Amino acid sequence: MVPSPRFSVRAVSLAVAAVSASLTMNASASMGNLGTTYGVMPIDVATAQSLSMFNDQVSATYYNPASLTKDTRGELTTGILHAEQELRSANPNANGDVLANSPSQHVLIGMKTNLGSLTRFKHPIYLGFIAGVEKYGKEMLAFNSQTSENGQFLQYGKEPLFLNVGGATPLWRGISAGLSVRVTLDATAQLDAVSTLGGETSRERLAVNAEPAMKTILGTTVDFGSTFCPESDCFLDGWEAAFAYRTKSSASTTVDSNIIVTQTIPDPGLSLAVSTIDSFQPETYVAGMQYAGDGWRVGGSVEQQNWSELGDAFDSDTIRMQNGVNGPKIEFDDILIPRIGAEYQLSEHFALRGGVAYEESPLKTTRNPDLNYLDTDKIVVGLGVSATYDRTRLLAYPVRLDLGYQYQQLQERDFTLVDYDGNETDVTADGDVHVISGSITLKF
Repeated sequence: MVPSPRFSVRAVSLAVAAVSASLTMNASASMGNLGTTYGVMPIDVATAQSLSMFNDQVSATYYNPASLTKDTRGELTTGILHAEQELRSANPNANGDVLANSPSQHVLIGMKTNLGSLTRFKHPIYLGFIAGVEKYGKEMLAFNSQTSENGQFLQYGKEPLFLNVGGATPLWRGISAGLSVRVTLDATAQLDAVSTLGGETSRERLAVNAEPAMKTILGTTVDFGSTFCPESDCFLDGWEAAFAYRTKSSASTTVDSNIIVTQTIPDPGLSLAVSTIDSFQPETYVAGMQYAGDGWRVGGSVEQQNWSELGDAFDSDTIRMQNGVNGPKIEFDDILIPRIGAEYQLSEHFALRGGVAYEESPLKTTRNPDLNYLDTDKIVVGLGVSATYDRTRLLAYPVRLDLGYQYQQLQERDFTLVDYDGNETDVTADGDVHVISGSITLKF
């Protein structure tokens, strides 16, 4: 006998819900992450990540771990980030034209220290980590995967746990190298149950297992003045180059279930499987250059993100594979992101910085049945300020306060939405995103 459709849907729903409940409650996530969607620390937010390859703060563990060597002191940093999103789609079935406006809110903490003193060689070895948790620490593992009839934005939403751990060391005359790992989560579950044709289950047995997955980030920095003319002044003084490589990463959930239906499907029962990924980050290559003068610096970077791999990853995603079965396969392009920024030391205690970037959308197809992904090109502009307080009565080193603001303008782009019954609706997607970030840094 063919199993009841009502039962099949209920069984899958139960399996997915069991794993989802073990990770987070009422959470929504995306294919973005804190580091690439907004910027980790206020200085990254304020410069649109244009100077992130050369920053000595703990966010270097994500952008370029080699930059941990730029400041020999230890560091403890705490901060917050708040992003207000108004993502629009001109679809009359989506409550006006505002498709999503829930904020993304993070609490940040990071630390860096020199472990060289543990060895007899006294060679500096810097260890750093940075973590960001959604909803000010209340949602550590935000995760959701779904189809949508009204459209859903590809890279915005609540972000899952952002965690990076890495180290760096100087190699030779202004050349440093570093390695870090981004930590994601792979969750699996096995559900066994007995059910009636009405979908009422009994004797449920559920086993959930979650394991961390480590994805590598490599980085190097070259100070041309220190490398080529360390003992005298030359025209290369002030010039620096940096290179970084980040492997692709994602969080994943896999549910396997085996259901026995009373008087209908005997042992070994009906097997159902659900597999999905979230927070996919593409393989990324970054090259940056900066020039630092007396109290100022200017620089930029070019970032290549290989999003085309996401289309292949969706082939094994049972929630998103509907698009590949019932319609054309969803496609993504590899993209190149230019960024440029500057920083100026207003006085001994205050610094002003800003940056701009243009991010092309990696989403190639504008008609994605069932999934109905929306994504547009965007212009990113940032501005920020730092204040350093030297006279602290209790602390041995100055205290630094950072504030950063970022505005993202999502350009208009036309899409065709296809609902479950095959009805099509032409919409125009656009949006505005405002990001505010602040941090306090203690040196030791």
